[in-house]
Amino acid sequence: MRIVIAEDSVLLREGLTRLLEEAGIEVVDAVGDGESLLRSAERSRPDAVVVDVRMPPTFTDEGLRSALVLRRQWPGLPVLVLSQYVEERYATELLSSETSGVGYLLKDRVADVDQFLDALRRVAEGGTVLDPEVVSQLLVRRRDPLERLTPRELEVLRLMAEGMSNSGIATALTVSPGAVEKHINNILAKLDLAPTDDGHRRVLAVLRFLRS
Repeated sequence: MRIVIAEDSVLLREGLTRLLEEAGIEVVDAVGDGESLLRSAERSRPDAVVVDVRMPPTFTDEGLRSALVLRRQWPGLPVLVLSQYVEERYATELLSSETSGVGYLLKDRVADVDQFLDALRRVAEGGTVLDPEVVSQLLVRRRDPLERLTPRELEVLRLMAEGMSNSGIATALTVSPGAVEKHINNILAKLDLAPTDDGHRRVLAVLRFLRS
């Protein structure tokens, strides 16, 4: 089995390389950023890739986005994501279409070398390996977003749907305008309404409430 590793931590990258090679797995390349991963995969056509989520230059989601690019270019290419974080948006995209040959493990929970090697082999053979915490977070995300709101936030959203302004909501609930603004910001975040025009997001939040 021929593997490409993408991991920005030099120590972890070298450790993974040694671990895999000692297990009889050929590491054809070990790189430190997403662009290098794409170039390496194009050049070496590995049997599978092991990729971290957060890598240079922004240390946000470059690795996972590169994995998505690879899966589009070579459908079925086995990808094992090894990360400290659950990046829900891109993890959902990675798993939304073809789930064969996909793994997502959290670094802190990979304590057993044999289990890690077994997970890699299963992914390389077309299996799916997901950390239980990844599954839990993705299931929470797929529930009705309104279920994430607290009773107070639902009350604020109901008053928004009635057309009340922030000051009107503050008066009705006997709270400060600042508290209302904080509740509204929490509502918009929990409903996954990306920061754009606040007025537009407010309308979208109300529409979601009314549809429920």
